[in-house]
Amino acid sequence: MNKKFKLKKGDEVIVLTGKDKGKTGKIVKMIPKQMKAIVSEINRVKKNQKPDNNNPGGIIDKEMPMHISNLAFFDPSQKKGIKIGFKFVDNKKIRTNKSSGKEI
Repeated sequence: MNKKFKLKKGDEVIVLTGKDKGKTGKIVKMIPKQMKAIVSEINRVKKNQKPDNNNPGGIIDKEMPMHISNLAFFDPSQKKGIKIGFKFVDNKKIRTNKSSGKEI
């Protein structure tokens, strides 16, 4: 089953729920099979890393995946999370802001 999302890698998002509620960051990686995304500087945890050939090991900070339903596209002009819709312009599908109608 091919899952399609309105959020993409590189989008600025705001966290809607959880310990980082209200924080913003960019999507670093999408994980479509689990319906999750990794956002920079959000949902950080401490992890014990074993040493190997390249890394010395120790306790590291790591960003963990968040469910996509906990994220919303962040509009800097309105300074809040918005919903995304689609329009067809010249046979091209573009993403638009549902509240203002502007192109993303």
